[in-house]
Amino acid sequence: MIPRPFEYHAPDSLPEALALLGQHGEAARLLAGGHSLLPMMKLRFAQPDHLIDLGRLAELKGIREEGGALWIGAMTTENELIWSTLLRARCPLLVEGARQIADPQVRYRGTLGGDLSHGDPGNDHPALMIALDASFVLQGPAGERVVPADGFFVGTYATLLDPGEIMTGVRIPLPPPGTGYCYAKLKRKTGDFATAAAAVTLRLAGGNIEHVRIALTNVGDTVIRAVDAEQALLGQPFGAHALDEAARLAMAACAPVADLRGDADYKRAMAGEMTRRALDTAYERAMNPVQP
Repeated sequence: MIPRPFEYHAPDSLPEALALLGQHGEAARLLAGGHSLLPMMKLRFAQPDHLIDLGRLAELKGIREEGGALWIGAMTTENELIWSTLLRARCPLLVEGARQIADPQVRYRGTLGGDLSHGDPGNDHPALMIALDASFVLQGPAGERVVPADGFFVGTYATLLDPGEIMTGVRIPLPPPGTGYCYAKLKRKTGDFATAAAAVTLRLAGGNIEHVRIALTNVGDTVIRAVDAEQALLGQPFGAHALDEAARLAMAACAPVADLRGDADYKRAMAGEMTRRALDTAYERAMNPVQP
């Protein structure tokens, strides 16, 4: 199928984009990389009268370190994340996750902000952002606000992004030295969404776990933070018992539905296995950090 007719806009600045969004309201949709929106338009699941292309907005692109945090523009592509020397040195989990998204064609066009704003439970970045304790910078008619990633995703294709707002960037606190990390993802083939995946950050102190975050992809109606699994690990030595308990509690947090990737029980079991693998790898990296 082909999309219904629409009017195309290509603003040159963020204020111009916000003005167009305010002018056309619910009849308008924002275009970032287009890999989520355009297929929906072709199937006529989305039928905007106005399409506002953010591709010319240079202020929404780039990766830099400022004020003890990383700032990444919302229109930064997956490929730019992968090849960023700053991210490789300071936030390798994001690079590892971006490398597992779709295929090279998608990664050259797909954007960080588009992935996050879409709110698809199958997208990989929500779990990565929660594991990294990221926040999102949103710009709207009332000005700028910053919203934590944990809590931003409220349902399938549903986020806290208000009508009239544009995600302009992502802020990630610099992971302290000794932070282990991993994004463990099971998928059927290159380019597919995850059957189940787990994003983990972990730090040790005195042989025990002093920090851990676990976020799960595509095993519920939105990204899931496995809080009970985290709490069970805190203050404990890392070992087989800790891994078993964390995997069990991660599985209990899931609410998958059957589809072509497997039935609910299989997906739940794979969420536990991906949690186990991610924690194990994160622990090894925390114990043996690689110098940038």
